[in-house]
Amino acid sequence: MKKFLILILLLPTLCFAQKRTLSKYAEIRVLTCGPYQGELYSAFGHSAIRVHDPMKGYDMVYNYGIFDFDQPNFYLNFARGYLNYKLAVQEYRNFKYAYVYYNRFIHEQILNLDQEQKQKLFDYLQWNAKPENQYYYYDYFYNNCATKVRDALKATFKDDLQFDGSYISTDYTIRDLTHIYLEQQPWGELGIDICLGLPMDSVATPEMYMFLPDYIEQGFNHASIMKNGRLEPLVKKTIVTNKAQPQEDQASTITPLIVFGLLLLAGIIISVIGYRKDKGYFLFDVILFSVIGLVGWLLLILWVATDHHAAARNFNLLWAIPLHFPLALFLLKKNIPDFLRIYFQASCLVNLVLLITWAFLPQNIHYSLIPLIILLLGRSYYIQRYLSFERDEDESV
Repeated sequence: MKKFLILILLLPTLCFAQKRTLSKYAEIRVLTCGPYQGELYSAFGHSAIRVHDPMKGYDMVYNYGIFDFDQPNFYLNFARGYLNYKLAVQEYRNFKYAYVYYNRFIHEQILNLDQEQKQKLFDYLQWNAKPENQYYYYDYFYNNCATKVRDALKATFKDDLQFDGSYISTDYTIRDLTHIYLEQQPWGELGIDICLGLPMDSVATPEMYMFLPDYIEQGFNHASIMKNGRLEPLVKKTIVTNKAQPQEDQASTITPLIVFGLLLLAGIIISVIGYRKDKGYFLFDVILFSVIGLVGWLLLILWVATDHHAAARNFNLLWAIPLHFPLALFLLKKNIPDFLRIYFQASCLVNLVLLITWAFLPQNIHYSLIPLIILLLGRSYYIQRYLSFERDEDESV
């Protein structure tokens, strides 16, 4: 009898869980949340979809930006480019609290949908949130938390939804767009620039701009939907739910350019002292070229052995030559093999050509690397010159 009463009490809830129908007072909103410079991943902002039905007491956020550290082989899959993100459903008040806490703006675009369209989009979100449908392979620029919001509407409304990209008046590349959001994170900007290759330097189409939440908001403001037999603006109204307060500049004063400049200065001092004392001081080069070589192996692996499509055809491999490691370790030997002299002659030439052709390369290589490449050029020249003198002395003896 007790179980029967519990079942009777839960029956309305169970029915609602099986088939949720929105009331005429329901609204579907696209949320755009401002960036937070405390973390690299949050520097670009965030997008989500809110379904608010005050009549049914339903106020949930559909968030495509969730990943689970506990999923099997998470770090291996992350390294290989199999970034398994998912659509999560959470209470709006909890979602809002987190962004207000971190002083991030929240803009809410109320979509201009009729009752049938609202229900259709809601049904799609409910289907997408099912355990068997909620996971997707994340891509930084083509399949992320922002683009999934756009794609949810495109999948629901198909040709009835039209985007007008004519408001885009710039010819930014994807790399240019990332730089805009990473002005306060110079080391993060450098890391992204080094790891990601030529695909980052293609001029972005208006649709490609929408990998950024700000451009999801702008794109929706310039979109139309077929309603009652005619095209109408997709966005009915935009509400500023939270206005972020001015924040202090969090950019580090120790920038890559300063660090590499100091490293170049150290290399010059070591070279001058070594020249005067007729010594190689190759321990410096073993460390320098080994680290650069390991970076090169990382870039090569990202290109050929992972699904990180943006890491392909990376021109940074012209200075981060993988063979630097382990060949630099031969400098520790008492009798250094002659092929190493030829190798560093080639390294010197490659870095010289790279500096001369810098402005003409199809890929934008980060400007802060110039002192580092000058250092690699200088030390490559010093090594091959020193080894040439040693070889000439041995032959004369």
